[in-house]
Amino acid sequence: MKETMKTVNEIRKGTVSPSSESFYLASCRTVPAQIERTKSAILAEYRELLESHRRLLRLALNEAEALAWQTDYPHFVFPVLAAEKAQAVAAWHARQQSMRANWELAFAA
Repeated sequence: MKETMKTVNEIRKGTVSPSSESFYLASCRTVPAQIERTKSAILAEYRELLESHRRLLRLALNEAEALAWQTDYPHFVFPVLAAEKAQAVAAWHARQQSMRANWELAFAA
């Protein structure tokens, strides 16, 4: 993000060549689009498993995105971090179901 702001300021001052300017502006548009596509793919992958916890999955992916934007390469960091967060939500969901099943067995007797 800092690098992007530096580049935007360089473009405004005219210290960047026009070809570099178009490259930087294009990359400023494509990185958020790449992150959104990845987020949609992960949501689709976990949709059936976590239908009842969709909001929790969205929050986990938003957290992954926020953390990724704090790095110099958010488009590289986000997919891995988002997958880890989604897997953590899935593991939590599985533990909750297991505990619920054990609780129901304990009180059914």
